[in-house]
Amino acid sequence: MTLSIALIVLAAALLHATWNAIVKGAPDKAIVLGLVALGHAVPALFALPFLGLPVWAAFPFIVGSTLIHWGYYWFLNAAYKHGDLSVVYPISRGITPILVALGAMYFAREFLSPEAWIGIICISLGIGFLALAGLGKHTNWIAIAAAFGTGLMIASYSIVDGIGIRLSENTLGYIASLFVAEIFVAIFIFTTRWERVVALPKRYVWAGLAGGVISGLAYGLVLYAKTIAPLGVVSALRESSVIFAALIGVMWFGEGPKSNRLAAAIAVAVGIVTLAMAR
Repeated sequence: MTLSIALIVLAAALLHATWNAIVKGAPDKAIVLGLVALGHAVPALFALPFLGLPVWAAFPFIVGSTLIHWGYYWFLNAAYKHGDLSVVYPISRGITPILVALGAMYFAREFLSPEAWIGIICISLGIGFLALAGLGKHTNWIAIAAAFGTGLMIASYSIVDGIGIRLSENTLGYIASLFVAEIFVAIFIFTTRWERVVALPKRYVWAGLAGGVISGLAYGLVLYAKTIAPLGVVSALRESSVIFAALIGVMWFGEGPKSNRLAAAIAVAVGIVTLAMAR
């Protein structure tokens, strides 16, 4: 992986942790997730006429990814409703790299080098250690189960989109089409919860829309990276966002305990460096 691709994915990781913090801090997470979906769809709707559509072979993957994202939003809402950002986020992201790497081997016939596997395992172990550091006697196990469900959804759409965008023959057109399809998520959430939409303070409306733009930019960068780098490597490098999320959880939301964060960060950093050097 080149330095430029590594920096692109790390930038996406920071953006991803930021929009998750926006959702966690909202009083009505379901409505804000609908606003995030709307923040994906509206800019993409304006951009799509200029970018063009991907080839038809990519559309089954766009449909599949959209359906998986419905499950992702459902699990994510449940996880943040019951659990801390610094616990939920590392669990949901921590199981993803290995699942994506294994899925890419089976579905995309993509085999990684031993060095890449070492990097992925280091990142996953660091993330897992970070998640365990946040557990305590008051841990909500509904949140933990929802976080695992979120991770499974992430791995699923990562593989589907990784294959779909490679077939698309139009990277930007695939990304825009995928985001336009999320308008249906927003419509469903808003039409079934309109009273809560109206009651949401305006600052959270704007925060949710901004979170959608940030989220869309983050995932667009990741999808671009997947066109030129292995799916498992990109997925693992992206999950360095858990360090950003843990810091936000501790510094912004005052979550604890604060110990063991450094060891987890070092493990993830070792994994990132190993992945960046792997061939």
